[in-house]
Amino acid sequence: MDVPRVRDVLRALDTITGGRVVTDIGQVARTSNRFVVIKSSGIPGKAVMEVPGLVFGDPDRPVRRLAVTMTLTESQIELAGAMEIDAIVAHHPVADAANSGGVPLKFYLSLYGIALFEVHEAFHGLHPGIPFLHGHRPVRVDIAYGGVPGNIMYVGEPLDGIRTAGDILHRLEDFMGFARERDALDSDRELRECPDAMETVVATGPQLLNGTPDSPVRQILHIFPHTGFSDAHLSQALSEHPEVNTIVASISRVRPSSPLVEKAREMGLTFLVGNSHAVEILENGMPLAYALHALLPTVEVWLFRERVLALPLERAGHAAVRQYAQDMAGRFLLPREAARPSGR
Repeated sequence: MDVPRVRDVLRALDTITGGRVVTDIGQVARTSNRFVVIKSSGIPGKAVMEVPGLVFGDPDRPVRRLAVTMTLTESQIELAGAMEIDAIVAHHPVADAANSGGVPLKFYLSLYGIALFEVHEAFHGLHPGIPFLHGHRPVRVDIAYGGVPGNIMYVGEPLDGIRTAGDILHRLEDFMGFARERDALDSDRELRECPDAMETVVATGPQLLNGTPDSPVRQILHIFPHTGFSDAHLSQALSEHPEVNTIVASISRVRPSSPLVEKAREMGLTFLVGNSHAVEILENGMPLAYALHALLPTVEVWLFRERVLALPLERAGHAAVRQYAQDMAGRFLLPREAARPSGR
């Protein structure tokens, strides 16, 4: 059997997304593909264009090993190089330097012979997995609510067995394996002799911000605050769906003082935060990886899962590297009068 090529991965992504990807990056400037969008906060020079499809790489290059990730980083490029990964499919859009250690993508990726794809908006709305994990079946899906690209909103009916807010929390606990994540953090704390260490998945576990575990669930409004979903959007959505009594915010979170939560309190609605971005690699990345493996069965597929560990400065690294860092700071980075020796 012939070894699949980079172009075969592109075809597979086009099949999975129902024709949403750009099949020729040279046509980006002329494309009418609605999934080619520019994301910008208005910060000068920081806009990025999403181009679902092949971003970099030789279409004829063989692909024996492929990695699926959420957000590309230089650590992942290094891991891919060490593992002889031939192609990376990133969910989120990539940009020169931002996703490649401060250098152009072509220099870093060509060093290890890695082809790079992105999908993001082209993948959104293709499967109901995130609602399913959060205990509901969508009856409405909008991936650009209020005319904002990527502002995803679901309205859903609870699945069998989901009667209360507590049922949603228990469902997420079981599906996502949060007990194992807590065990892993406990092991890190013990190994590093640092009880204050923290990790993203554990720190951002699901929780209720309004209501009680016994609060009944009738109809669910499922939102993603980081996409630009505002309190005005919330008011509009609730007016369109007056049967909603439970709001679920996932991927990103809100604080208890958020206007979204305040609105829920005013209206007597249950408000809970579900899975965070830290586990989207399981929610979206894993279904994508399984689909790619089904279409490219001879390709070895890996999931690149990011795990961010927070450590107090005085416990970060080994004693020797802490001393090194203090020496570099004191000798070269601080004014002479500000440099003071400190303990390990």
